[in-house]
Amino acid sequence: MTAISAYAVQVPCLHHRHRRNTLAVVGREAAGTRDQEETLMKIGIIGAGNIGGTLTRRLTALGHEVAVANSRGPETLAALASETGARAVTVSEAPRGADLVVVTIPENRIPDLPPDLFHEAPEDLIVVDTGNYYPRQRDGRIEEIEAGLAESRWVEQQLRHPVIKAFNNIYAQHLGGNGRPAGAAGRIALPVAGDDPRAKTVVMDLVNALGFDPVDTGGLDESWRQQPGSPVYTTDKDAEGVTHGLADADRQRAPEWSATSDSPGTFEAPA
Repeated sequence: MTAISAYAVQVPCLHHRHRRNTLAVVGREAAGTRDQEETLMKIGIIGAGNIGGTLTRRLTALGHEVAVANSRGPETLAALASETGARAVTVSEAPRGADLVVVTIPENRIPDLPPDLFHEAPEDLIVVDTGNYYPRQRDGRIEEIEAGLAESRWVEQQLRHPVIKAFNNIYAQHLGGNGRPAGAAGRIALPVAGDDPRAKTVVMDLVNALGFDPVDTGGLDESWRQQPGSPVYTTDKDAEGVTHGLADADRQRAPEWSATSDSPGTFEAPA
């Protein structure tokens, strides 16, 4: 695990739009420096709840071209589209032509996504999973996760496409309003886990552009370190605090984050 608290060079303002084959510019590093040019991406967001709506607002404000979808259809997203300039689309349309797709829906709804959602997607499409497993509050029992599989590894298996885990450990209100410039004292840090170094670097750069210090959790199998119940979950720690919190995380699920025979209940009355 590597802290990025000193994020070697501040990411410049995003101001150039390129085609997909130049997306690699974001992830390329040489001799400790970054290209002084950032790519504005085409981003699909599947899910328009608290996190999805917040990311739609923040990412369009940064200049990214955003297409947002939910399970109820584009017509229900007219207000969000009008507010942000994002395109309201169907779930199946969200990945088309995208450089990056954010999947931000309840864990128990992941299997309901179209089975061919990423069937025609290029191998280098970056998919970000923001989800959390809430067995007693919402999702019910997912046997593979209860048996120890990392939440996002389970999501990856359902989607049949590699994922990067990010944005799962912060309240939407804080994601929307608590970003700070690079180098600011007390800047909140967000952990990012994934197996593809290039894809993870792109997401970490995006985290930085949104006003947070990215911290590398490690591979996706280490993403349990940022799951609910961990020291970094909704605690708004800085980069040093997140680094220590990831190291101190306990792989064993606490009872409040494990399913029971009565699960699920509600957030107000977990079962």
